[in-house]
Parts: sequence; structure tokens; C-alpha cells
Amino acid sequence: MAEFPKGAFEMPTITCVDDFRTLARRRIPRFAFDYLDGGAGHEIGLRRNVEAFDALKLMPRMLVNVDKIDISTTFFGRKWSMPFATAPIGAGGIMWPGGEEAIARAAVEAGIPYTNATPACISLERVKEVAGDNAWFQLYVGRAEPMVQDLVNRAEAAGYDVMFVTVDVPVPPRRFRDLRNKFTMPFAWSPSVIWQLVQRPQWSIGTLMNGIPRFANMERYAPIKGVQPMARYMSSQVTGKFDWDSLKRLRDRWKGKIVPKGLMSVEDCLKAKAIGCDGIVVSNHGGRQLGSLPSSIEVLPAIRAAVGKDFPLIIDSGIRSGEHIVKAIASGADFCLLGRAVVYSVAALGKPGPTIALDMLKAEMEQVQGQIGYPTIEELKNQSPIMR
Repeated sequence: MAEFPKGAFEMPTITCVDDFRTLARRRIPRFAFDYLDGGAGHEIGLRRNVEAFDALKLMPRMLVNVDKIDISTTFFGRKWSMPFATAPIGAGGIMWPGGEEAIARAAVEAGIPYTNATPACISLERVKEVAGDNAWFQLYVGRAEPMVQDLVNRAEAAGYDVMFVTVDVPVPPRRFRDLRNKFTMPFAWSPSVIWQLVQRPQWSIGTLMNGIPRFANMERYAPIKGVQPMARYMSSQVTGKFDWDSLKRLRDRWKGKIVPKGLMSVEDCLKAKAIGCDGIVVSNHGGRQLGSLPSSIEVLPAIRAAVGKDFPLIIDSGIRSGEHIVKAIASGADFCLLGRAVVYSVAALGKPGPTIALDMLKAEMEQVQGQIGYPTIEELKNQSPIMR
């Protein structure tokens, strides 16, 4: 896989996720960066997600022994080194050649889970080979029932024991950046795309050497092969028919832990708990579906109060730092999913990026918890420093 060029210039100083984002913009084609970076509509929801985290304040307690900070936690019956996993990323392979596998390997080294997405460019079987028991799977329930059943069967045969079911895409979103770029996956050749590839030779050469990114989990189901037929097939699979009865049947079918991803209301979360789901991902899809939704962190405390202190809650959308992770845990989450915060790193630095990002997030969490006098995750949960 192509890496950050040695000798051409010094490795840039990375101090935060925004530094990864800035470098990623310069290193990958515009259509790929806009797909990663963009949100629905005018992107007010995307901005609200981050601003809501930034607005939360932490009340410190002093004269606490913080000589040893422990950010490990137990979740779904296993101890993890940090209270977060990588989020499922659709078409993640366009961010950097082999980037999804690089993130998976970095996650294993860091002692956290890696989540493979249904529309990933790396197959669920390959992820299991790379990440082993650190691998989780995210299912999009498409319109074609045989396809859905086969994906579930494949995940089961591969040995996955945690499956997220994304429930917040009943209709396709309108993402203005993707519409302006005429973005499609696999990407179609056009004068604009060719010009962008010429401007990003390192990405382009690496992509040619590694193969054009494709939907590794989905290609076998498309009736006609090729770029445009595959894009049309993926669009045709978005369905508004998936309902509570469908989720209950899937719950009964799947032997492992099943977690609906994309619930925002107390009512929906209580329904999910009642039908036997093993947890919930409180999420507005990173601001990528509808700009007018509330931020995940805004609704999290009420959901925690409703489902009880022991029901597993995961949060994503808007998390850009270790400080944000601390705020999420202190607000009622047991675990977090990080998407852009990690994917920017592989787009910025190639294979080394995810390891650098995860190390940075770990250091940020430890620094914040030391500053506020909460040396363990359990203390954050039980004695929340969030100012109300």
C-alpha cells in the first residue's frame, strides 16, 4: 500500500483530529474527501453534532490521586483497552488504498473492536481473518430478502458475535456535495474524476496497484456486473419496509448480540429493549441523513434514564477527540463509535495513520481524566462530571 512519501518532506505534526482532516483534504481526490467529510443537506446537523459535544462542560475535582489513569472498560462481556470501537464506514476503501484493513489492524493492536460495514470495500470474511474476535459486523437490511439472509448467514459462519443493524436509512439522503460531484461507487470515469486523479498521483497510483475500490460484501448479489449497474443496485436496496416486526424476526434469527444503530427517541429505545435487543447505538448517522435531527449527545441522558443504568448504550456522531469520548461516557454511554476521527487519519497518512490516531485519542482521554480527577471509566459513569 502506498504510504506517506519519505524524504519528500517531513512528517507533519499532528496535534488533533482536525490536523488529519486538513492533510486528508490535500491527499485524496475531492470526490473521496467530500464523501467522507460531508453531511446531509446544508450540513447543519453535521456541525450541530460537534458543537453539542464542545458545549458540554466538565466540573473538575481536585486532590484526587490520578497518578495512574485506566481507560479500559468491560463491554459485551469482554475487557477493552479503551471505551470505543471504529464505526462502520461505507466505501471506506476510497479513502486510501487498503485503508480499511489498515484501520482493522490498528484496532487490534490498540485492543479495541473494528466494525465492518455491509457496503465496505473489504469483505466480512477478510475482516474476521485480520481482526479475529475484535471484529464486529454492521448490517444494512436491503430490499432483497435472500441477500439479507445470506449476509446474516455469512456473518454467522465467519464467527461474528456482535451485529449492528442500521435502522436510520429508510430513504436515501440528499448530500449536496455528493450530488455536485456526481459521486458513485465504484466511481465512474469522467473528465472531472480524471482531473482529480491527476492532481492526487500518490492516491491514484496506489489505487491502481491495489485495485479500484468495490463493494466487497455486496458484489456477488448484483444481477449485472459493472460500475453503473452496481451503483444502481446499491441504490435500489434502500428500503422503507424494515419495521419493528422485521427487527424482532432478525433478533430471533441471530444467535449473537444484536444492536439497532440509529435510534434517537426514548420510545424507540424502550421498544428495542423490550424485543430483546442487546444494546442500542444512539446515532443520527453522523449528520449524513437529515440535518434537522438532534445531536446524539443531546438525547443520550434521557435515553439512559429510561433504559436503566445497566442496559448497554453506544453513541456515535460528532466525536472528534478524547475529550469528546470522556463527555460521552460521563453523559451515559458505555461505549462509543468513531468514524471520521479515525478515517481522516488513514486518508491523511496512509497505513500509519490509524495507529497514530488511536494513540492520540488514548493520550487525550488520559490527559482529560487526569485534569478533572476521574482516573477510571467507572468513576466517569457513576460520578459524572458533566455540568447540568
